[in-house]
Amino acid sequence: MLFRSDRLSTLFQVLNTATDKRFKNLDEQLAAFPYINGKLFAEILPTASFDSKMRLGLLQASALNWGQISPAIFGALFQGVMDEKQRRNLGAHYTSERNILRVIEPLFLDELKAEFETARSLQRGKKDRLEALHDKIANLTFLDPACGCGNFLIITYRELRKLELQILQELYLSEQTQLVTDVDLLLKVQVDHFGGIEIEEFAAQIAQVALWLVDHQMNMQASGLFGSYYARLPLRKHGAIIHANALRVDWREVFGKVPDYILGNPPFLGKNQQTTEQTADIASIFYDVPQAGNLDFVTGWYRKALDLVKNTSSQCAFVSTNSITQGEQVPILWANLLAHGLHIHFAHRTFQWSNEAKGVAAVHCVIIGFAAFDKTEKYLFDYETIKSEPQKIKVQNINPYLIDAPNVLPTKRSKPLCDVSPMVYGSKPTDGGHLLLDQAEKDELITKEPQAAEWIRLFLNADEFLYNTKRYCLWLKACPPDKLRKMPEVLKRVDAVKSFRAASTKSQTRDMAAFATLFGEIRQSNKEYLLVPAHSSENRTYVPIGYVTNDVICGNANFAIPNASLYDFGIMTSVMHNAWMRVVCGRLESRYRYAAGIVYNNFAWPTPTDKQKTAIEKAAQAVLDARLLYPQSSLADLYDPLSMPSELVKAHQQLDKAVDAAYGKTFKNEAERVAHLFELYQQLTAPLAQIEKAKKCKGA
Repeated sequence: MLFRSDRLSTLFQVLNTATDKRFKNLDEQLAAFPYINGKLFAEILPTASFDSKMRLGLLQASALNWGQISPAIFGALFQGVMDEKQRRNLGAHYTSERNILRVIEPLFLDELKAEFETARSLQRGKKDRLEALHDKIANLTFLDPACGCGNFLIITYRELRKLELQILQELYLSEQTQLVTDVDLLLKVQVDHFGGIEIEEFAAQIAQVALWLVDHQMNMQASGLFGSYYARLPLRKHGAIIHANALRVDWREVFGKVPDYILGNPPFLGKNQQTTEQTADIASIFYDVPQAGNLDFVTGWYRKALDLVKNTSSQCAFVSTNSITQGEQVPILWANLLAHGLHIHFAHRTFQWSNEAKGVAAVHCVIIGFAAFDKTEKYLFDYETIKSEPQKIKVQNINPYLIDAPNVLPTKRSKPLCDVSPMVYGSKPTDGGHLLLDQAEKDELITKEPQAAEWIRLFLNADEFLYNTKRYCLWLKACPPDKLRKMPEVLKRVDAVKSFRAASTKSQTRDMAAFATLFGEIRQSNKEYLLVPAHSSENRTYVPIGYVTNDVICGNANFAIPNASLYDFGIMTSVMHNAWMRVVCGRLESRYRYAAGIVYNNFAWPTPTDKQKTAIEKAAQAVLDARLLYPQSSLADLYDPLSMPSELVKAHQQLDKAVDAAYGKTFKNEAERVAHLFELYQQLTAPLAQIEKAKKCKGA
């Protein structure tokens, strides 16, 4: 029986033995197999003990036409069988062909295809140009320094081989000018020009095998094209795959030189997901960055690549989580990369990155193509939604926020850039939950101690504000000791707060145990204030904000602008401010994470005329009035894109027009708004003009 375990072991030995060195008494079935070599069957591994079910499965798999199956599927299969914890620790995300093409097409493939089309259309010198292009692609080298199972290398190799066949077809078959007798002499693109680095040994082995498989598939295509069977056997060349930690090894070891192109999707791990070793890897690479501990793991590949390609024509493109182009991480990372000579040539803005493995959550990603030299032609690929098809846009510059705007990097500020009302955090309980009450706890406490009602306040964090849920707190700041002592149930809670704080590992919290009646941090306004939730859904066009009376306690999951004017509300709730927020804010998962220091304090307010300011105030009031038409609806209901009432939509549209007018421009889209804001930011932060400009952009 052919698929017995012992027969398989013998077969593998045969495949690894040259024909002239095989046993003379080998039976005909085994002797018919070719010599493979290439270390594919060199390693002796235990062979599975086959039962009837396994045998049937192998026979069925063998009956498939594997020539029609992309070797890229191995990456998905490998990821699918990985332990979830292992996959998470590695930050592994194996990639679909569609998304790989989004990387390699603008990186090099589109340009090579354009060269081919130009060459084939020539009336004179066509042959020379085609042959020159053939030599060019045959000498290119490609490195994926986090290659996994080799999906990027596989697709890249396949596309180069397809282009090679087009060239050969144009040279030798289009006019039947020459009879081809030896296909091998024509094929110049070799698998050993495709290399990778992978920390997982098994994945590295899969990458090697997958490259051989796609090489065989392309050889079969060449055979069909020229009518002459060609198989590259025995395997004399193989992909340059290194099993190593890419952040610790010199990438020149792969080819003995700097590769022409560096590409891939390095691990997706945030700062809180990294192991101690991974954190140390990042620290060693960003030795000149004091805040390197805040960087995502993928950033190590950017710096390693940039250091490698300095003073060369090599180009790079990586897939990354969109977090490296958002929030406080941007000035930390990109100030360093720009200082080391990085230029962004193309970029895909945020889209949903999915793959072919089962049970793997999609992530929000960007693609960034870069080099250590500049280009005149740069392209942004924008997405209407994260699941849309990209729109290619030619731009002047691509900054680290992936916007057509100057390379300015707003940093965290303690005060607003313009002369506007300050924004503060809400008050933080630091109470172990003992000062906070849900509806049932509030009712029970008042039943036991009616006098406690005087000291209970409505408490708002982001969820309570957005969803109209009820939550309360004990606000004992002004409670006299004599009244407090008459409320034993309240005192129990105060004592629990004291114990909680005293047990803390933080000295600052332990010190607060002496003030157990009070919130740990108090910033409550004594006037009406404008509340801005710290977190909001990425699906909303506008982050819902609103006025709150001073008797309602603003929690620390919010920000507050005390005594904010109607004009302040109008600017803050406009699409202009929201566009700025979406670009520079951080993210919690995919939700917006507002921050006063990076978003509000860096926002360039307009300089309206009195008429423009009045128009903004009028439109802002119309927004508030439209909300009042639906008193039973929460802000989450009102600002859900699918349920947002038409009256509110129209009110916001009028407000946006009024705010745009104050900025003195008509904007086609959000990208233009953000580009304008970056230009204003650059003007306001220019050393000589900063003080004067800040005075001029007074917002109220």
